Amino acid sequence: MRNQYQYDVLVIGAGAAGLSLALRLATNLRVAVLAKDALEEGSTLYAQGGISAVYDSEDSLDSHIKDTISAGAGLCNEKAVQYTVENAKAATQWLVEQGVMFTRNNQNEDDKSFHLTREGGHSHRRVLHAEDATGRAIETSLEKQARLHSNIDLFEQHNVIDLITKNNNDGKSTCVGAYVLDRKQQHVFVFRARKTVLATGGASKVYLYTSNPDVSTGDGIAIAWRAGCRVSNLEFIQFHPTCLYHPQAKSFLITEAIRGEGGKLLLPDGSHFMQRFHPKGELAPRDIVARAIDHEMKRLGADYVLLDISYKPKDFILKHFPNIYQRCLEFGYDMTKEALPVVPAAHYTCGGVMTDLQGRTDLNNLYAVGETAFTGLHGANRMASNSLLECVVFAMAAAKDIEDSIQGQPYPPLLPEWDESRVTDSDEEIVVAHNWDELRRLMWDYVGIVRTNKRLERAQRRVDLLKMEVAEYYGNFRVTNDLLELRNLLLVAELIIQSAITRKESRGLHYTLNYPQTLPPEQTLNTILTPPHRSAQEQERVHWL
Repeated sequence: MRNQYQYDVLVIGAGAAGLSLALRLATNLRVAVLAKDALEEGSTLYAQGGISAVYDSEDSLDSHIKDTISAGAGLCNEKAVQYTVENAKAATQWLVEQGVMFTRNNQNEDDKSFHLTREGGHSHRRVLHAEDATGRAIETSLEKQARLHSNIDLFEQHNVIDLITKNNNDGKSTCVGAYVLDRKQQHVFVFRARKTVLATGGASKVYLYTSNPDVSTGDGIAIAWRAGCRVSNLEFIQFHPTCLYHPQAKSFLITEAIRGEGGKLLLPDGSHFMQRFHPKGELAPRDIVARAIDHEMKRLGADYVLLDISYKPKDFILKHFPNIYQRCLEFGYDMTKEALPVVPAAHYTCGGVMTDLQGRTDLNNLYAVGETAFTGLHGANRMASNSLLECVVFAMAAAKDIEDSIQGQPYPPLLPEWDESRVTDSDEEIVVAHNWDELRRLMWDYVGIVRTNKRLERAQRRVDLLKMEVAEYYGNFRVTNDLLELRNLLLVAELIIQSAITRKESRGLHYTLNYPQTLPPEQTLNTILTPPHRSAQEQERVHWL
């Protein structure tokens, strides 16, 4: 059928996780990589700080493990932490082999070691970086390799609508592919695959202020949930403490490495405040720093706080942060001479689609890797620079499992085409725009850094109304990229709210005034949400639409 593609592996997402996995598989398998926008336009490109691994002789795997578990506030899966840390060096060496040029020490010509920086939560310098644009170095290197590989087909401007599944006799569903909107042709195609991987990133765009690009709309989490996968710990949304406060800056992140190299957080009057909140001051875990900034802004009625590294020599700043320096100049700030105005912004989704240590989800032949997955590595709060690490380590693990299990597995048969016979083109696109804006504002106001029962209940009521409006819209009009993103964001917002309501304590990234205390370890569990049971008839309607 002309509307159907067939591959060994379908990878949905083209960031560090998706491209790493595709490159590892493409030696022996045919792989399709779908990117919702341009190939490089994802969260990986904008990651500034780095990727953590133990290289310093004074550091140790045990120290990295302990720091990660400490930052995770008692909810890390210790096996996932150990697996990730133990494979960190192999993962970073593989990136070097792909052409990633991490910054090296250059005190003398014989010293080829990596320059290591330190970020919040780390007890040692263990963050490899490519100047202050590590994500860009990783994304562009992997993209170059993928474009050169004959076994990888890249589909840009392709947005997944839903997974296609079939029900098995054992009661467990199997993923056989996906319905995909080609945004340029405005046509829906079927992608059939023996294995499918979700690598779509997080859901920070559900909030009004975010450090992430526009593509971070929780697509993988939403489509996995609709297909029957459990999700976990979605109440733990990490707000990065320091995004540049400027009307045109939008989502420009000021890397945590600035604080790692001595940058100080100041109130508008120039006074220090972080030592009042944590003994590590500016190097406290991100949840504490973000909450401290939020507290001070609300206490003072301030629009921002200040981040100051201008007391360091200009040459030092230009050497360590050349890209940030140049970008700030474009907005009228010279960080070598003045402090930068900063505010917290939604940054990272610590929860996601539940997987095991091989990236396998609840559905046969469906994997999830990277920010869209919940492996248990991050617990209630992600430690800085463990995110890119998780992408590459679990891409490696999932690739091995796929290679081991795909042998002898047949291709899916021809699948039903997408049916647009009963829908029309919309003449009310403004409805989508208004609902999108309202959702992001209510999530920021009611489900942000500090929460209450009343705020969560208000958010839930409004999300319920928006969901009904969008469901009616989705059923009557041809799908568009904006509609698909709004549909996914509404579902993820609902899951975040449900998860937040379920947790009766404050822990890590979840802070509620109704339950300010942290429960003892024996009373603390991960928040797991399970899709409601659907009849066979409803399964048919959902998955074979």
